[in-house]
Amino acid sequence: MKESLDDAREELKRVDHLIYVSLKYTRTVDVLLNVIKRLIDAYDFAIDAILGYAQEKGMLEEDIPTNPLSKADLILKKFHDPVIKDNIELYLLFRKIVKADYERFNEYRRHVTLKTMVDNRDIEIKIDNITEYYNIIKEFVKYIDNLINEVKE
Repeated sequence: MKESLDDAREELKRVDHLIYVSLKYTRTVDVLLNVIKRLIDAYDFAIDAILGYAQEKGMLEEDIPTNPLSKADLILKKFHDPVIKDNIELYLLFRKIVKADYERFNEYRRHVTLKTMVDNRDIEIKIDNITEYYNIIKEFVKYIDNLINEVKE
């Protein structure tokens, strides 16, 4: 559990650099996609930590699946916490965005935009909202850390 959370924090450090350094100077959709992929990786580690916590508390009768989507479904079934639910839904959205076809707008400018269609919804990813997503997952990792530390005390 702790290792997974540490790995999630390491991914978030990479995301921080991508947003505040790489994206600031390059302003391309490729960097936006890279940020999303790193956020997905951070979520993967956070999900592993949550499942490790659930297994330690005896909340799981079955083994932890290896498939990321199965892990997310298992968490949605076992946890009814709105913070966890919202973050898992965001994680699933990111996975769909990475696989979807997308268009590039305003590359090399402040308002670089990745536009795509996911679940019949138009999605626009810009510097501002990717930074919001980054802050959301940072808070999520802190939330999981607090949840896990309550168990050990």
